[in-house]
Formats: sequence, structure tokens, C-alpha cells
Amino acid sequence: MIGQTIAHYRIVEKLGAGGMGVVYKAEDTRLHRYVALKFLPPGTAGDSTAFRRFEREAQAASALNHPNICTIYEVEEHNRQPVIVMELLEGETLKQRLSQAAIATEQLLEIGIQASDALDAAHSKGIIHRDIKPGNIFLVGQGRVKILDFGLAKVVPADLTENQSGEDSLTLEGVIPGTTAYMSPEQIGGEEIDGRSDLFSLGVVLYEMSAGKRPFVGKNRLLTLDAILHARPAPLTTLNAALPTELEHIIDKCLEKDRNQRYQHASSIYSDLQRLKRDTEAVPSGVKSTTAGATRVSWRGMVATFVGLLLLFAIAAGLRAGKLRQWLRSGGAAPINSLAVLPLRNLSGDPAQEYFADGMTEQLTTDLSKIGGVKVISRTSAMRYKGVNKSLPEIARELNVDGVIEGSVERSGDRVRITAQLIQAANDTHLWAESYERDLQDVLSLQADVARDIANKVRVSLTPQEQAQLSNSRSIDPRVYEAYLKGRYYYDKISTEGFEEGLKYFRQAVTLDPNYAPAYVGLADCFKELGIWGILPPQDAREQAKEAIQKAVSLDPNLAEAHATLAHLHFVYDWDWRGAEEEFERALQLNPRSSDVRWRYAIFLAAVGKNDAAIAQIGEAHDLDPVSHVANTIQGFVYLLLNRCDEAVEQLHKTLVLYPDSAIDYYNLGLCLERKGLYSQAVDEYLKSEEIEGASKDELTGRRRAFQKRGMRGYLEQELQSDIEEAKEHYVPSSNFANLYARLGDKDRAFESLEKAYDRREHTLAFVEVEPELDSLRSDQRYSDLLHRMGLPQ
Repeated sequence: MIGQTIAHYRIVEKLGAGGMGVVYKAEDTRLHRYVALKFLPPGTAGDSTAFRRFEREAQAASALNHPNICTIYEVEEHNRQPVIVMELLEGETLKQRLSQAAIATEQLLEIGIQASDALDAAHSKGIIHRDIKPGNIFLVGQGRVKILDFGLAKVVPADLTENQSGEDSLTLEGVIPGTTAYMSPEQIGGEEIDGRSDLFSLGVVLYEMSAGKRPFVGKNRLLTLDAILHARPAPLTTLNAALPTELEHIIDKCLEKDRNQRYQHASSIYSDLQRLKRDTEAVPSGVKSTTAGATRVSWRGMVATFVGLLLLFAIAAGLRAGKLRQWLRSGGAAPINSLAVLPLRNLSGDPAQEYFADGMTEQLTTDLSKIGGVKVISRTSAMRYKGVNKSLPEIARELNVDGVIEGSVERSGDRVRITAQLIQAANDTHLWAESYERDLQDVLSLQADVARDIANKVRVSLTPQEQAQLSNSRSIDPRVYEAYLKGRYYYDKISTEGFEEGLKYFRQAVTLDPNYAPAYVGLADCFKELGIWGILPPQDAREQAKEAIQKAVSLDPNLAEAHATLAHLHFVYDWDWRGAEEEFERALQLNPRSSDVRWRYAIFLAAVGKNDAAIAQIGEAHDLDPVSHVANTIQGFVYLLLNRCDEAVEQLHKTLVLYPDSAIDYYNLGLCLERKGLYSQAVDEYLKSEEIEGASKDELTGRRRAFQKRGMRGYLEQELQSDIEEAKEHYVPSSNFANLYARLGDKDRAFESLEKAYDRREHTLAFVEVEPELDSLRSDQRYSDLLHRMGLPQ
């Protein structure tokens, strides 16, 4: 093959051969780089199973974009056989390294960290390697590890009901895929395997690196299999006295024969190894470490001295102090001034626990947003990336952040485990990882600990007030917290059904614990929204919401979300303009990083005519929540209220690109176009909104014809008649009729409807001063009288 050209790859030399293929070094004549070409082994030309395994390797590995997995560039064809074009690796396999010398603990930890991170990436894509062994772990320059050879990989279908006969046919009856000495017990037993099988194999590799020999050996293959199933390996510390005892515990947990007692996820091994590496590095030079179990001079001490000398030379050479301080502050990496907490993965094995993972994501985001030194993207924007297959750098660009927090939540009974990782987004570099495990009753302090550790890692100094907020965590009855999280989960669905279901769980929470303030905030929010959505009469909604929120504030005067909800109630139901502004300011003082507070405040400021302040607040809200539906919709709505129609149209179009099925945005776009006199375009947008909301084809056709016959007036008359019919069976806000009568020029009926809305204290009347549909009424004395009674400036 030497000298031959396959596609645009000229073969230079043979690198090696094995049961899974033959590999050559080749020059890419187009891009002028060297690559590796992998061919099927000789003699397998007619072997369909070998062909499909080879094909699977390309498919599985190419689906994984991770720095610790060998990159697949493309698949070419030669003599009607596939050729995998892959990254050329220069170095040696771990198998070769083990045959030459013992592995130092520092290097062992680094190999384990990178390998477990690669497995976590593969498992998250539903790919199980099934052949983790030293020969498939490649060590390249600068300490980088690469996982190779996905030829035996098993791809778990996203739909578990999918027929897996294609998978089964690649394994001959009675033949176990994998390498004997590194197989898991369940692999040997022919059971259905999952990612935990790879974790057992990784444990075997870690043991071999630690002890210089494998944990399970026998004179023949059968005896080796029997040892894996029944024998206990020799204690590692008896074979390597310098080994940290914590590392022995980690490896022992990997090698549990019962997979339910083993590590459940590669991310947990990654976190434990990272923590051990950190603790080992923290031991001062020349001091005996109880973890390391030996006295020795630390090479890190020499490195630190060398780095110190370099810094002195840099200063002497005139390096500006400001630059040096910035470099030191960031630990040599680019500083992280903004963060996004991506949706934590639910690792509980129970889809019904999704509410718990979402709730933990929200709480961690809330805790981090209390820290003034770093900008934290709101949960609603981050949740848009749940289940989305995008790279971290791509997500970070869209959210405009420097760093990303990703991780998982695993709940087992009344125990909860959080694994969190801090990643520098621009280059997808892992900066920190940690695992936390507590009883569920201590979950609030657990979340605060995570937030504190992240703040420390991004070099943010917490103020005494921020320290107090994060330290003010109490134990909580697991039943109360579960009910609260379910309430938030349903409330966040933003639907009448969601509010009603959320109300049920918040009531459950306050019944179990009458002193848990956040649950009263949830109650108030649900009552408020049920009134706004017309499910409860406004007066009933107002009274019940006010009772709940006042209880929340009395229990915890420093709860920002309680003051935000109270402000909104003062605004939409009490028409207490001064009280609303004071409460909004108090909420922002307690949590200036809350997008929810800022967009609600922006609407209030627009409603009372404080235009510049409204624009400033909605801009801040959008920066904190750049791709969420609510922040984008409200930005367009605020421009509409301020009569800045061109900016509103531009923003609403942007929102509809993100959320093309948003009825409210099509409706607001129609209002803008109607105000600009573009009636035909306005009707197009109104009809799109009505179609999304479920209007029948006949209704839509009727309204289109009405517009064609009588223009805008015909369309509005059709809409008015529809509301009149609806009001015979369901509550329709009087303000709806006022808006329609005003647009039709019937001022008397418009004012009659406004009086009814006033008597009912309908929330929409809070916008009477800026509502675009009421423009025709503003010169009437009755309009001025209404503003006076509501306490609004005239």
C-alpha cells in the first residue's frame, strides 16, 4: 500500500495492524496534513459482520466531538471497502507505556480524569464502548489522552422500543464482545449492558496502572472469567504503599460486581478523581501527605519556584501591573465574567424526576445570580438548550457568556447528588469539577455550597451580604421541597392547567410547612396569573394572592421574588403606583441579576410613562435572558407601549424567528402594523395569531372576507361578535370590549366597558394610559376622570 493514493490521501507508512483493522499514515494532499487511514483486516472482504462493525466504528466515533476521543474526519472507499480517515496520533498506547515503566500517581489521575470525561461524553450520546483497555487508550504529547476503537461500540437507541435486531446480529451466539481481562460481570453473563459496564473496565485499567498488574487473572480464559465473576482483587495499598487511600476507594467502587453498587455515571468518577487530584496537589512540598502515604520532595514545589522566577523577570522587564494582576486573578486562563447554568441532567433513571432536575437548575441559577461579581444568564434562556445538540462554544456565543456550568442530578430515595463542571466556553476547557452528596433535607445548603465553590473558582470575592444570603440555608422536610419543586415545574409551563396544578402542590407544601416562604410566593403567583388569564374573578385572585404574598414577606423579608410578586400585585390589581415602584426597587436591591424582576419592572415603568427607565430595564432583562421567550416578547411589548413601533416590529420579528408559534407576538405585531396604517398586513398577523390559538378554518375565512368587504372595521366587528358569543359561556374581560369599541369609534360603549373593568379591578386597566387600542379616547374628559380615580398622572 505504500505510495498508493486513496482519494486525495497518499499512503506514507504502515503504523500497525490488529483484529479490528490495519492503520497507515497518509498525507492529505489537499490540506497538506498527515492523517491515519484505517482499513479492514486482510481476509475480511466478504465478512459482513466485520464490515458492519467497521462501519459502526466510523458512525459512533464521528458522532462524538470531544478532545479525548480520536476524531473521525470522513469515510472513503477503496476496492469497494470502506476506509476510515481519522486524526493521526503521535505517541503510544497505555499498553505500551505499562510495559515499559510504572505509572506515577499524578499521571494515573490525569489519565483517569480524561478517560472518564470521554466516556461521559460517549454515554450521554447513548454510545457504550464495550472494549475499554490499555490498548485502546492512547497517550499523545502534553499529557493528552485519546480513546480509540469504537468497533465494538453499542449504540443505545433514543426510543427504547426501537428494534435492536441489527445490534444483536453483530454479536455471534456464544461470543462475548470485548477483551476478556477487562470485561464486566454483566458483559460475561450476556446480560443487557449499559454505560456502567465501561466503568468496570475503566476500573480494571486504573487498577492495572496502580498495581502494575491486572486485578483478575487466571491460567486460561475460563479461569479469568471466573475470577471477574467471583474473586476479590488484592487490596491496592498492599501492592503500592504510596497509593492514596482515596484512589483505592474510587477503584474499588468501579470494580463492584453488582452494577447497582458501582459508580452509576462516568461524570461521578471524573469528579472524584478531579477532587483527589486537587487534594493531592495541595500537599506542601516536603510534607508527608496522609493521602499520598509517603514523604517526598514535591516536583510541583520546584515548578512553583521556577514560575515565581519567571514572574519576577516579567515584572523586571516592564510587564504592566494591571495585566499581571488580571492574569493572576484568572489563574492563567481568560477571566470569567459571565456564566450560564445549562439544564442539569436527570440521572435518577426515572423520567418522572425531571421536575427535580429542573428545580435544582433553577435554584443553582438563583443562588449564583445573588453574586454581584458575575453576570448569570437567566434559567429561561438556559433551559432552551435542554436536549439540544449544540457544542458548548456555540451555546456560549448565543448566550454571550465566558463560562458554562453543566452537570447532573441524581436522586436516590432521600439522598441527592449533584455533579457540577465549570467549562471555559471559548475553547471548551474544563476548569473545575466537583460532586456533592447530601440528605435531601440539606439540599438548600448543598445548592449554596455549589454556588459558593463556583464563585471561588471564577475568582469572585463575595461581599458579607452575599455570604450571608448563601449561608442562610435551613434544613427542609423532603416532602415540602418535593411539593415546592413540582409546583414550580407546573407553574413554569405558563398555562392555565399549569397554574392550577402548581397551586395544588404549593398548597401541599405550606400545609406540610407553614413557615416555608418560597411556597407562599408560588401560591401568590398562581392566584395572580389565574386572575390575569380570566380563570378566577379578578377580585378573588387579588385577595388570595395578596394574603399569600404578605405571609411570604413576613416569613422572609429578604426574599427577592416575594417583593417582585408583591410589586406586580400592587401594579396590576391595587393600582398602587408608588408601592409598586418601592417593591420593585427592593426586589432589585436584593437580587439585581434577576431578569424576571427587571422585565416586570420595565412593563410597570412603561405603563406609568417613565420611558427611558423602561428601556433601560428591559435592556438589562434581555441581556440576562437573551434567548428566552418572555424576555424577547416583553421587549417588543414595551416598545409597543412606548409607541416606538419601528423598534417593536424589528424586535417582534426577531422573537418570531426564535419562537415561530407564538400567538401573542403575532398579535402584538398586528397592533404595530395597524397603528402604522398597514391594515392588510396587520390582519395577516392577527389571523396567524388566531390560527395558533385554535380558531377554526371557517372563523378565519369569515374574518378574512369581512376585512376584504369592509376593511379594518369589518374585521373588528367580526372579532367583537365572537367575544360577545364567548361571554355568554365564559368570563371575558370588560377591557377586551373597551378596546374593540374604541377602535370601532363607539366611545360611549368603550367607556361603559372601562367602568365595568374599573369596578372589577381588571389587571389590563393598569395599562390604560399607554394601551394603543385606546388612542381614540384620550381627548375625552371621561378618560381624564378615569386616570384621576386610578391615581395616574394626566
